[in-house]
Amino acid sequence: MTIFLKTAVAAALFAVPVLAAAEAVQLSPADPQPAASSLSPGLAVVYAFPGDVRTVKDARNALKRKTVQGPPLAGLSYDDTTEGDETLTSGKAMKIAADISGFIKFDAPGTYVLDFLNNDGLEISIGGEIVGDYDEVHTCGYAGEIEVEVPVAGYYPLQATYFQRKGTACLMMEWGPDSDGLELVPDSVFFH
Repeated sequence: MTIFLKTAVAAALFAVPVLAAAEAVQLSPADPQPAASSLSPGLAVVYAFPGDVRTVKDARNALKRKTVQGPPLAGLSYDDTTEGDETLTSGKAMKIAADISGFIKFDAPGTYVLDFLNNDGLEISIGGEIVGDYDEVHTCGYAGEIEVEVPVAGYYPLQATYFQRKGTACLMMEWGPDSDGLELVPDSVFFH
């Protein structure tokens, strides 16, 4: 490689712009805050069972038609299944769309890093902001970390559309103070 070419390659590498760290997404607490005595543990879920589902849009369309109320989810701690195992609390293994709703309780204000593992698709919002979006058919994988700002301790509304097409399934949420400190979110912080 000539000196000119080596210099040009090195210059090109340093010319690539470095992305600035994104600002934390500001979450909005439930207003008014629900009374703890009015809440039940876990998350509410409604299912639809379409002939096929490949996107969050497909799942939403199925959920506009015939739905079935499912037993509440304990939280977002559904580890990767074996093919044929039940997906969430649906009673079925494949071709499932789920509308999940409720609250997540943050015990302290501050900055949190969130990430979600899902199989197949997921779009989830907390405190009015989309915090997870992985809209395709895939094996259990991360949606991508996001930093959020929790202005006050309390309950934050949670809304998700999830789908499972075929094969194995998973739906999990992790949180922590930074990327190195992520842990599975305990079921005890989810309510409906």
